[in-house]
Amino acid sequence: MAHFDALTNLPNRVLLADRLQQAMAQVKRRGQQLAVAYLDLDGFKNINDRHGHDVGDQLLITLSDAMKNTLREGDTLARIGGDEFVAVLIDLENPASCVPMLTRLLEAAATPVPLGELLLQGSASLGVTFYPQEQDIDADQLLRQADQAMYQAKVAGKHRYHVFDAAQDNSTRAHNESLKHIRLALGQGEFALHYQPKVNMRSGKVIGAEALIRWQHPEKGLLAPAAFLPTIENHPLAVAVGEWVIDTALTQIECWHGLGLDLPVSVNICAFQLQRSDFVERLQFILSAHPQVSPTNLELEVLETSALADMAQVSQVIEDCARIGVMFALDDFGTGYSSLTYLKRLHVNVLKIDQSFVRDMLNDPDDLTILEGIIGLAAAFRRQVIAEGVETVAHGTALLHLGCELAQGYGIARPMPAEQLPTWAASWKPDIAWRELSRHDGH
Repeated sequence: MAHFDALTNLPNRVLLADRLQQAMAQVKRRGQQLAVAYLDLDGFKNINDRHGHDVGDQLLITLSDAMKNTLREGDTLARIGGDEFVAVLIDLENPASCVPMLTRLLEAAATPVPLGELLLQGSASLGVTFYPQEQDIDADQLLRQADQAMYQAKVAGKHRYHVFDAAQDNSTRAHNESLKHIRLALGQGEFALHYQPKVNMRSGKVIGAEALIRWQHPEKGLLAPAAFLPTIENHPLAVAVGEWVIDTALTQIECWHGLGLDLPVSVNICAFQLQRSDFVERLQFILSAHPQVSPTNLELEVLETSALADMAQVSQVIEDCARIGVMFALDDFGTGYSSLTYLKRLHVNVLKIDQSFVRDMLNDPDDLTILEGIIGLAAAFRRQVIAEGVETVAHGTALLHLGCELAQGYGIARPMPAEQLPTWAASWKPDIAWRELSRHDGH
């Protein structure tokens, strides 16, 4: 009684646990594999509700026999609840060798059963996992894996089996773990913004700064965005982090203002945040918490490629933001495919030339041609243009020759903590070669 199910006379959960433990110890010794198959009858509740529990019980008894008869001696079929069964298949050469047994189990579960005047036929969903695995795993975890896979079989349309994917499960688990750490970091104030100045190379004026997020990780030190932002792409957490960045940048603008530094700040907006229906509303809410800051001091940078997804919606957002004074820049411009369409449809104020073209412009004639094209386009569409990735004086000189005066990059300044920027801005002067060029051009 303690080990067998009263209705079907199959082993119950207690005996199953015992047999599974033994089988796991045995396959390890023999260097073989076993499978745990978790089987759930599809739509059994409906039969119970429609025809009563007696009919349901008869059906369970008949199907249990049918399923048990498909297994080999040494295999175990247990009933662990209502219409849920677990099969333990032992002595497998490899995972593929249990496929015929899984198929037979599914066929047995779909056997038409005559009961009085009724002919009942259902189906089953089956999830299967294997042992041993790369990671050390216990019997409970095996059952959970098989149960999870069974659920996948149901979602995929029932009357089928689904194999548990340990590698995918590990990566999902690692991903969820990373999300948890990022959520904690946000709550515990571990994120910081560094600011990279933007300058006019011709006039020597510091025209703004780009806010760039960093994670001051308690164990790993200062992490760049590439180490954690991809994890939250297309996740609501991206919105929370994005809003934190805007709010922090606005606080910084206020702070600099108090020191006599009036500097616009640009902030990167991911596609997931931009495409939220309440984006403009949320932005206004954050701005309202900083009444001292003019919205014209905030610029939003969107990747050229992220605007592709829903051009009409993004275009509307840009117009709505322009009404409140917030301007847009198209980041990494030139890397997408529909640049002319963008310029026609998206009323952005600034084009940021992608740094890959700038970096190689001195030794790749094609990149130089692309730069000339972008600068020409910007002029034709009356947009400002700024070059990213200016790493040397020579880069700046070449850009000035092409008619591009605005720039940012390591050749001007690396991103720095907010408190360093006022001193840097007060002392920055364009390189002598750039000043010479400006005098020579009569500026």
